[in-house]
Amino acid sequence: MLEIHGVTRSRASRIVWLCHELDLPFRQIPVIQAYRLPDPDAPDAPPNTRSPEFLALSPAGAIPVIRDGDLVLTESLACNLHIARQHGGVMAPENAAEDALMQQWSLYAATAIEPDALQVLYLHKPGQAQPGEVQAQVANAAERLIRPLRVIDQHLAQHSHMVGDRFTVADINVAEIIRYAQGHHELMSQFPAIRAWLERCQSRPAFAKMWQERLAEPE
Repeated sequence: MLEIHGVTRSRASRIVWLCHELDLPFRQIPVIQAYRLPDPDAPDAPPNTRSPEFLALSPAGAIPVIRDGDLVLTESLACNLHIARQHGGVMAPENAAEDALMQQWSLYAATAIEPDALQVLYLHKPGQAQPGEVQAQVANAAERLIRPLRVIDQHLAQHSHMVGDRFTVADINVAEIIRYAQGHHELMSQFPAIRAWLERCQSRPAFAKMWQERLAEPE
């Protein structure tokens, strides 16, 4: 059975969502980020990214990690692309061209969008007074996001989904990255095709199931 090492309040959410889409059984080992614990090295600390057992599996000490038979994979997007190829049905690429496009969009989102989207997620607090320096950081991150989000928006204005005009692993990979900036309404209002597509993606039962599991975990 597929193993997912990592709590759902992490990039493991992408993998859990895909598994729910596929009705793919998995065993989740709730490894938590060490920085979220008061003393991750304490004898009674829960499994975390500094636990020796986890570091033996992933020397980088980052979640998520999957184990699929003898294969151990890190990097959540690579994990999802692998799972889709192995178990994906309509979620998987139908040919080499679709496989390349799924990799392209996943890597584009990871490199061109995720760093600044995470900045927005961590720093943007609507309705709360914030220091000018923080406001400037959010504004700069949002400004940098305009160009890559416009690329995605223009693509989705012409296509119902990221690849193949059907819901695939590429939609999960990209949607879970753009979600980080979703709370910046002024930014996202510029991209109607993305907003409509995100609503469709996040209205899927598998996303709702993953999200409820995520919310049930300690913050």
